[in-house]
Amino acid sequence: MAKHFTCMLTIRPSDFIMSFYKHHVFFCTNQRDEGCACCQDFDAQAMRDYTKAKSKQMGLTGKGGVRINSAGCLDRCNEGPVLVVYPEGVWYTYIDEQDLDEIMEKHLKQGETVKRLQI
Repeated sequence: MAKHFTCMLTIRPSDFIMSFYKHHVFFCTNQRDEGCACCQDFDAQAMRDYTKAKSKQMGLTGKGGVRINSAGCLDRCNEGPVLVVYPEGVWYTYIDEQDLDEIMEKHLKQGETVKRLQI
């Protein structure tokens, strides 16, 4: 006599919920005490503001798109300035606006990691 097995598959409502944003970008804009390395030493707030404005110009923002946010210390100060892109959890450093443009174009728009800026 053959035995039959039944597989029970549990599906939760959360399995079907999409995130409001496709990408969430957090810029460390923390200012540490004088003498301690921090992202704000590299004008991180201005770079975050640039990225937020540029992502709007590129049509990347809004529901299903990109959200650019400031964050407190992300605890990678010696690798700064830093930002992290979720849900992938990809960490980047950057020098200037051209680096940020490349992250927006390649990662946020095309879905490709920018290896040369990844930390």
